[in-house]
Amino acid sequence: MKTQHHVHNARKRQWGSERRTASLPSIHDTPSDRKLILGRLAIVATVVFWISYVVSTVIRQFIDSTSDFRFTMEAISYVVVVTFLSFSALMYLVARQGALERFRSHVRVPRAELDRHFTGHTGSITVLVPSYAEEPQVVRQTLWSAALQEYPSVSVVLLLDDPPHPSDPATAARLDETRMLADTISVVLAEPARRFAAAERDFNPSKPSSWVDVAEVRTLAGHYAWAADWLEAMATDEESSDHVDRFFIDEVLGGLAGELRLISRALNAAASENEAPARERLIELYRRLVWTFSAEVSSFERKLYASLSHEANKAMNLNSYIGLMGGNYRRDETPDGTVLRLVDGSQFADLSVPDSRYLLTLDADSLLLRDYCLRLVHLLEQPASARVAVTQTPYSSFRGAGTRIERLAGATTDLQHILHQGMSYFGATFWVGANAVIRKEALEDIVEIERVGGFEIKRYVQDRTVIEDTESSIDLGTHGWTLTNYPERLSYSATPPDFGSLIVQRRRWANGGLLILPKLWRQMAERKRQGQRISRIELMLRINYMASIAWASFGLIFLLAYPYDSRLLSPLVLFAALPYFLAMASDLRSTGYRASDVLRIYGFNLILLPVNLAGVLKSLQQAITGKKIPFARTPKVKNRTAAPGLYVIAPYLIVAFSLFTLWRDIVEHNWGNAAFAAFNAVLASWAILAYIGVINSIVDVWLGATQWLFVEKPVRVKGREFAPATVPLDWRAVLYHGQAGSSLPNIPKDGSANRSSAPTKQVQA
Repeated sequence: MKTQHHVHNARKRQWGSERRTASLPSIHDTPSDRKLILGRLAIVATVVFWISYVVSTVIRQFIDSTSDFRFTMEAISYVVVVTFLSFSALMYLVARQGALERFRSHVRVPRAELDRHFTGHTGSITVLVPSYAEEPQVVRQTLWSAALQEYPSVSVVLLLDDPPHPSDPATAARLDETRMLADTISVVLAEPARRFAAAERDFNPSKPSSWVDVAEVRTLAGHYAWAADWLEAMATDEESSDHVDRFFIDEVLGGLAGELRLISRALNAAASENEAPARERLIELYRRLVWTFSAEVSSFERKLYASLSHEANKAMNLNSYIGLMGGNYRRDETPDGTVLRLVDGSQFADLSVPDSRYLLTLDADSLLLRDYCLRLVHLLEQPASARVAVTQTPYSSFRGAGTRIERLAGATTDLQHILHQGMSYFGATFWVGANAVIRKEALEDIVEIERVGGFEIKRYVQDRTVIEDTESSIDLGTHGWTLTNYPERLSYSATPPDFGSLIVQRRRWANGGLLILPKLWRQMAERKRQGQRISRIELMLRINYMASIAWASFGLIFLLAYPYDSRLLSPLVLFAALPYFLAMASDLRSTGYRASDVLRIYGFNLILLPVNLAGVLKSLQQAITGKKIPFARTPKVKNRTAAPGLYVIAPYLIVAFSLFTLWRDIVEHNWGNAAFAAFNAVLASWAILAYIGVINSIVDVWLGATQWLFVEKPVRVKGREFAPATVPLDWRAVLYHGQAGSSLPNIPKDGSANRSSAPTKQVQA
């Protein structure tokens, strides 16, 4: 079997890139008693050393010496900075301890129990894959990982958000290739879907349940072997040019094939012993084959319709489709473009969008393991989860990264996976937008509806900030819903492979948390009014998650830039931070990295300081002006993304200023500050060389300085003015708008109009 897909060139691997290619196991290792005890001691030590510092250093300086105003202000500001940074370190340790407790108590649900639970299951799940300017191969792998989910009823919808009529030939070719993905996957799935549907029908369930023929067991084993062969043949035909391709081949295709082949071997072993599973179990195994290969795959483009929002962000791409679900629509051509009219009955409809009990939002650069939907929906359908709105497995990184910066960004991603699991232990879960299973009923509970230009616009996921998932988490909590993380590794997502794309991602992550904090206070007030108990740890974890980037950025600037009095420095400050760094080193080792990466992460965060600060300032800008910050998508391309010159120069300035501080403190015999400045200069220099590169720095600064030379300027033709030509009356526009001419508020800013365009494949009834 040969599949059609995009062939791309591999990125050249760097020295010091990720050597390990094997993915981490889905089940976390059970932490030992020793690890749990050390985790508790780390929390206690952080608090004790911080208190000891405040008492022994600051208060003693006020009592034992005559303090002037300058020293008093320095002492106050230094304590504030150290307190905020120590608080963030403490929250890391607390969340980590919660994760360890969850990993110790988690018991995986056996596969047979899952199959039994979903026997006769009627609830469907719709997988929504928002995509904008993605490489077709990236989107293709994501769609396949969703289509091969072992779930009774799966509908996969690619939400294309590209301008529908690009003028650039290369962009148009890429869009056409992406548009064909849904049809191509559906065609490829048709053969196994027909085979296993017929096999299930041929299996006679009317025989007594206590009797199963051994031949029937071997027949079912043959079907499982055929499915494994089919997947392995597909894997053989795949291009493997980087670590993401290898993950798709080995884990998505190969992992499912291996599991199906194992079942085939088990069935043959039972038949060889003249034994057989119960007939009900055989029925479940037949259904599993049908579920795995029967997904419906389609695509939808909101920008083909003038009646849908064209706001340039992922949230409104999702909202536009979710708002159509459960309805039948007729396409009407208007002077502004095609609009969708709600009609009664599918027989009058050009477009029918089925409803669904559950939604799965999946970024176009993410991959799911085969039982993601099955296990997460099973959790949602337990009695204790009746008010759980969102469940997810915070994504892990693909191993075998080809660049040093991707490897280290992946390390921070895997650390965040642990922290998010721990936040669920304390009820402080946040929706992480790369993947999540959502109860649609919960979204209906928080929807906001407005009318724009006569059309109804629904906002389920807020787009007020660029971290829409975080704000929606607060909205759901205000309405009495909860969120939780499933304590396994079942989803993976790409991390930026170069400094330019990392800037886009991290600047977006740093933007919006401060704007959402007032909503958190309103949520807490509402929960208190309803008589719910609010944990202090939950509140502290949530505040730290939303605001720590802001105070850490400003705090580091103070520590780097201001020459604090040496009397304020104390080993107790280092002792307060030491448990945090030791715990992080332990977590890095447990996830397959090196303990020394904790120093690399420190330098990594230093060169990202200007990026984080820019994101925070954008939040303040939006708070003052009230204007939404445009959503910047992380580039997901195989070649390098150029970084803005300002963010390339800033790390060099950090190194230069640290060296200047080092010289100044040596002259003044301020040895504590001198050591801190030297430490920062060394690690920031290493980070620049390892993660940005001197040559890349020169190229990016040159591009930033000269880019304006290559921007085409509009040509003004001077000459004699002519009388305006007579423009024919547009009678359609007059009848539609009631006047000549119109403004088109819903047409996207890219200029791609919706007029008389033949839509690509849409969702069918």
